[in-house]
Amino acid sequence: MHETGIPWNDPSGDVLRGWLGMDRDEFYDVSRIAIVPIGLCYPGTVDGADLPPPRQCAPLWQPRFRAALPGHRLDAARRPVRAEVLARQRMTKVHSRSGVRASATTCPSFSLLPHPSWRNKGWLKRNPWFEADVIPALRRRVKACMRRV
Repeated sequence: MHETGIPWNDPSGDVLRGWLGMDRDEFYDVSRIAIVPIGLCYPGTVDGADLPPPRQCAPLWQPRFRAALPGHRLDAARRPVRAEVLARQRMTKVHSRSGVRASATTCPSFSLLPHPSWRNKGWLKRNPWFEADVIPALRRRVKACMRRV
């Protein structure tokens, strides 16, 4: 990704596209898909892991993006935004089955996902319900949204 300047152009992107049930052409079709960072603030890394964006970034930028994308139908987000969404809904376990599943029922346009990197392989192995329950539901939602675009 850093060499090409294309977001999700790495093994994590391959996993993410697999979860979404999309191929590269669909995923990078700018007439149908917007890949928007949560806050446009890259805070750097510590020990090879991305730090979360500063708290002020998402509230500053997300309303502007949503206004510019009036036809938007589904958000798929990872850790930094998950905690914010779950806190708003008074759910506490960000990586829990109830927290991830709750996003499908309480936020029908929002899917909470673990980061699709190799670092989460252990979490995915310990939580087989994610790929058994959440991924098929996510793919159905993506297909439904794509039909409407």
